[in-house]
Amino acid sequence: MAERIERRVFLGAGLSAGVLPAAAASAAGKHPLPYNPRTHQAMPTRNLGKTGYRVGILSLGGQATLEIPGKEAESVAIIDRAIDLGVNYIDSAAGYGKGTSEKHIGIVLKRRRKEVFVTSKTADRTYDGSMRLIDQTLTNMQTDHLDLWQIHNLQTRKELEQIFAPDGAMKALVKVRDQGMATFLGVTGHYEPEVLIEALRRFPFDTILMAVNAADRHYLSFIEHLLPVAQEMGLGTIGMKIATRGRMLSTWTPPPLDQQPERYRTPKPGTITIEEALAYNLTLPLSTNIIGVDTVAQIEQNVAFASKFSPLSEAKMRELEKRTLPIARQALYFRRWDLGA
Repeated sequence: MAERIERRVFLGAGLSAGVLPAAAASAAGKHPLPYNPRTHQAMPTRNLGKTGYRVGILSLGGQATLEIPGKEAESVAIIDRAIDLGVNYIDSAAGYGKGTSEKHIGIVLKRRRKEVFVTSKTADRTYDGSMRLIDQTLTNMQTDHLDLWQIHNLQTRKELEQIFAPDGAMKALVKVRDQGMATFLGVTGHYEPEVLIEALRRFPFDTILMAVNAADRHYLSFIEHLLPVAQEMGLGTIGMKIATRGRMLSTWTPPPLDQQPERYRTPKPGTITIEEALAYNLTLPLSTNIIGVDTVAQIEQNVAFASKFSPLSEAKMRELEKRTLPIARQALYFRRWDLGA
């Protein structure tokens, strides 16, 4: 299985850089791709689809400490350390801490923009709203362009029609790319694989950010339904929700139920370790995986794990999936659980 997975990585996440699509090549020509000289010594790298960018298998997510107001010093320390360790891709969104995450990242980008592939997202489904957000995002991140701008958490058919309407967000994405404010375009989601598949059929996105973890196969599986479509199209594929904000981890102690958000309320601790959660996702044929951290020590531990990563066997992958079955609901709280929706 390890050999088969490695082959899938090269054929899927490791697609040849090849010839970029015309629009992407034009945009990339306006802004050279970033380069972190430490990445290739720090961890394995894979192609980010057809973008021409080699990305480390582990990347930094813009949530956790980075999105908390008042955590500027801690956030800057995490981001600087991540780049120093070889991380060359950072994900954020306009909605993370109402711009706090972007602002914290921007403090570092002002000094280190050329070292890291920078992404953000619009959750607004309209052209006007998304255009306002990109202006704010670029201001927050102290840069004149993003490497990747994405539709944030596309969930329903209604939202799909909204973004592709004449005054929808897709009009903004195309304009921003064509004007050089973003090099590549992507879509992200946690909720429903079929909606994301339809989005990929309607527009030639460069990347897709999808929620996958060791419990994924138990319900509305992105691994089974969405990932193969994205691979066939040659997209860059990014994984998220590796540990589901810790709720998959055996070290997590559930707070009292009345202190937990209702949508992922649970009395159960997790069932796997952070090392097992990371190994599962890194074994999948994804270009990279993003994970938010609370401390510098956590990013150091995660990169150290990625540096010595080797794919899990088929038996170990199935074992981890079996162990997550009792906690599938809390591990996949972001999925469409209302079948009538």
